[in-house]
Amino acid sequence: MKLSASSLESLSVVELTDLYERIRPLLAKRIEQEKRKLESTLAKLNSEVALRRVPKRRLLTTNGSHPKRRRKYPPVLPKYRNPTDRSETWAGRGKQPRWLVSQLRAGKKLEDFLIKKTATVRGA
Repeated sequence: MKLSASSLESLSVVELTDLYERIRPLLAKRIEQEKRKLESTLAKLNSEVALRRVPKRRLLTTNGSHPKRRRKYPPVLPKYRNPTDRSETWAGRGKQPRWLVSQLRAGKKLEDFLIKKTATVRGA
């Protein structure tokens, strides 16, 4: 049965209400069926994705090549030392440690915390 907009507009309020009462359960049933169908499709897709999980080191980039590995950097020697606790040092990279920030706020200068380099003898 095909209803056009003009045929619907010609119906009375009672007829429209009757039509609505007949359509509502059918529409709810169809929506529920569609929802179940979509949920099963989603579950199937999720299980396929879980099966395809590959360790990150084996992933390829978008152009099909292996991703570049990060360069190994040598350890950075500390440049600054806390005079009150000599085990606390800072290499001068990243966020300043709390002990240094508090000392700088107290009026000291960054140079006050430099670690003195000792002369090393090569080939002796």
